Amino acid sequence: MSASIERRLRLLLGEDPGNYWEKTANLQLGYWGERAVGQLFYAYELSKVNGGRYNPEIEAALSVVEDGKAKDGIVGQATALRVEETLQPLSAEAKSYDVLCVSHAHIDMNWMWSWDETVAVTLDTFRTMLALMDEYPQFTFSQSQAAIYRIVEQYAPDMLEEIRRRVREGRWEVTASHWVEADKNMPNGESLTRHLLYTKRYLAKLFGLDPDTLNLDFEPDTFGHSINVPEILASGGVKYYYHCRGNEAPALYRWQSPSGSSIVVYREPTWYNDSIQSVLGAYVPSVCGQTGLKTYLNVYGVGDHGGGPTRRDLERIADMQTWPIYPKLRFGTYGEYFALAETIADRLPVVTGEQNFVFTGCYTSQTRIKTANRVGETALYEAELFNAIAAAEGGAAYPGESLEEAWRGVLFNQFHDILPGSGVLETREHALGLFQNTMASANTDRKLALEKIAASIDTSALAIPGGGDKSSDRSSDRSSNRSSDRSGDTSAGAGAGYGAKSFQVTQIERGGGSTRIVHVFNPSAFEREEAVEILLWDWNTPVKTLAVKDSQGRAVPHQWLDQGRHWYWNHDFMRLLAYVKLPACGYATYTVSEGEAELRPFVPNDPRLDEEQVYVLENERLRVAFNPIDATVTSMLVKSTGEELVDPARPAGLFRWIQEDASKSMTAWWIGRYMKVESVHRDVVIKKGTWGEVRQSLQYEMAFGRSRLKVTVSLDRDSARLVYDVECDWQEVGNAASGIPQLNFLWPFAYRSEAYRYDVPFGVIERPALAHDVPANRFAHAVPAGAGQSSILLATSNKHGFRGTDDSLAVSLIRSSFDPDPYPEQGNHHKFTLALSVVGLDAEANQAKLIEAAARLQHPPTVLSGTAHAGTRPLDGSFLKLAAGAATVSAVKMPEERNSPQRWIVRVYESEGRRADVKLALSREVAEAWWVDAHERRLVPDGEKIAVEGAEVSFELPPYAVRALCVAFA
Repeated sequence: MSASIERRLRLLLGEDPGNYWEKTANLQLGYWGERAVGQLFYAYELSKVNGGRYNPEIEAALSVVEDGKAKDGIVGQATALRVEETLQPLSAEAKSYDVLCVSHAHIDMNWMWSWDETVAVTLDTFRTMLALMDEYPQFTFSQSQAAIYRIVEQYAPDMLEEIRRRVREGRWEVTASHWVEADKNMPNGESLTRHLLYTKRYLAKLFGLDPDTLNLDFEPDTFGHSINVPEILASGGVKYYYHCRGNEAPALYRWQSPSGSSIVVYREPTWYNDSIQSVLGAYVPSVCGQTGLKTYLNVYGVGDHGGGPTRRDLERIADMQTWPIYPKLRFGTYGEYFALAETIADRLPVVTGEQNFVFTGCYTSQTRIKTANRVGETALYEAELFNAIAAAEGGAAYPGESLEEAWRGVLFNQFHDILPGSGVLETREHALGLFQNTMASANTDRKLALEKIAASIDTSALAIPGGGDKSSDRSSDRSSNRSSDRSGDTSAGAGAGYGAKSFQVTQIERGGGSTRIVHVFNPSAFEREEAVEILLWDWNTPVKTLAVKDSQGRAVPHQWLDQGRHWYWNHDFMRLLAYVKLPACGYATYTVSEGEAELRPFVPNDPRLDEEQVYVLENERLRVAFNPIDATVTSMLVKSTGEELVDPARPAGLFRWIQEDASKSMTAWWIGRYMKVESVHRDVVIKKGTWGEVRQSLQYEMAFGRSRLKVTVSLDRDSARLVYDVECDWQEVGNAASGIPQLNFLWPFAYRSEAYRYDVPFGVIERPALAHDVPANRFAHAVPAGAGQSSILLATSNKHGFRGTDDSLAVSLIRSSFDPDPYPEQGNHHKFTLALSVVGLDAEANQAKLIEAAARLQHPPTVLSGTAHAGTRPLDGSFLKLAAGAATVSAVKMPEERNSPQRWIVRVYESEGRRADVKLALSREVAEAWWVDAHERRLVPDGEKIAVEGAEVSFELPPYAVRALCVAFA
């Protein structure tokens, strides 16, 4: 009988739509026809969840409609009233359901328009909402995103006062716990935590709210949701989550993170941008059957470009409240609905894992925006770390306001249409402008903190006995065309601004002469031993060899990176590579001076014999061989085990030109089917690069399409990492006819892998082999199927779209999508770095080591020019070290409430899934340490104690947990 009713309902609509109730919105039924049909659909769905109990009444009502329509040609008032009378036996059951109508205005940040239009959309929408509140006393409105309220505060402060009044009344619900409705895959865990920290502080102050009431993360349009979102939200006091994309889970469920933290989630079963339609009743019985509540959440309001609910919506709600065979309708808030959900939270189905994948092209589109995000996160981590050190160690002022404003720029650009690259030209322009402001603050704060720390280092021991310092030349050390007077030394002050273009701390010279003092800073909580680049500005003693020494006067391996001088704003510099050892979260001091030996005079080096041309990079750990024709890698030998990691039949290090099928449209969002895959290794020009005891490198160039690729591959001393520094002059354009061009990097390997690990916010996730792009923060690791096998980790400086399948790792580098921005990449000079690390047995068993390997690429040491002077600190020093425990330090900062410069906030997380016994070694005695939440408020977690002994802090970190502690120094 149900099949018969459904067939008649479909015929009533004039055709046979698969989703019949959605079709009603597109039919011109007139008021009475829509009223009758809306109640009939609701009655039918109500009968279905009651085992067909009301089918006789529904069939009779259908006959009334069919007869009336045949007689009058329409469903008029008389027919509609007879339908309601026929369905009267359903009235009590119909009114047992409740529809909570919650209005909002989805406002996309600069999606298809410029910033000024976003401001206009916001203010226009809010003026409409305030006017409707004056006209309809029962009307309520909900609005997310702290950035939206910041717009009102900046551009319409009078309107802000009106909103405050409605907030106090309870009619304007502030649903923002994040700065924007952000992407949940590409920002790192620290960014997602800062959304909570800065948003709740800002809105609580702006509206006089209790921060704990801001407990909803409203993410209707976000493109997928990473696995640790529940952990991050729970730590920030967020209990509830609203989303639309990412899964087909029940409408109401509990989402549990690997740590066991959970939140209550509502998955929008219809859509988040909708008007009030008679059809909405048809969803109520089945959705309520899923949720276990008799209340249905109906989210309505024009969105994307704002607008929100209209007078038409409010009038329809008022009218539909009078329909006899319909749920009860009322205005309400998300808070009301989730309060009801809380009453049945322990009975909700539990969902685990990530809620992906949606719009895989968004992991690559608009590469410059993604670079800005990664660089901004990196610079802010280091700026906070070194400023916290400068404040605690030397009493320096902590630039909290500057850092927060810089963070706001990063967080704004993480909006789900900005960072994913699904915006227009104006979107990109504004994002990159914000990025420039962010870096002006972050790099300035980082540099000033480093200089303050350097000023406290006692370098007086490096001074020449009898006066002056080692940066002062003696006449015997001068070249013949120089005076012994310091007035001839032009190096001090050389290099102003150098390094900013590559987003690094600027490399200005503060010393001078033929001996230079250099401080090298390590931002990582682990010790490092690696090569760093030192610039020698206006070095005027080229006839001498060099001596690089550590703080104990021991010689340090070094080499010139290239021969000759480079000119920069009336100064010159030479590049030196030194192999240095660095304490954790600290610094080491080195000197560069003239050696004792003279450089050998030039001797003609014409060959006496022709030798075989071999392209091999080799150090103590690896031997990597390259094809002499196309520069692909044919062998990667692990010297300690004899393992061969590359199958010569499947050469690695392959740059590929891919043509994607564009027929699916929305090319910024979707990676199309691969139509053509070609190697770009044709007509390759290969040459030997730098070669010495610290680094060996090869350089090659090749052209493809209208673009050109320049690659430097290097292997450093005692390193298990092969590094690709890539420059690409990209001139490819996508279109509907030819498809979407993509540059891709592929590394097949010689072992079998059925699972791949990727770093995600505050952790690592293992996924099966998948033949489509998946998101990661920084790396992909091919897990070997056999025990004891060395393996490959691919890390990137600024890429997010990885593909692990067919015993290979690939990363999408550049894509020329063409909508909505027709030329997102063309003409850009792209620079990025790829690192292939050989993972040993220790790192394979410890995922923190994988994260550490990627961090080495992301956070290179920083070099700072120094001078000889008195100070209180030794030449080498560590401020914080992860002395024990497989954990990762994600932040070191001063508390937002800076009532004492002697406190740090340290955030750590566990990624292996095992309890970690963590010990932090600090440079000063600790008086006390306690747990804090994401808002830096004191916590007392059950069973999680912190032990303090001298300068060491020890604690247990539960599996997969994210924890923050406040450390108070003595």
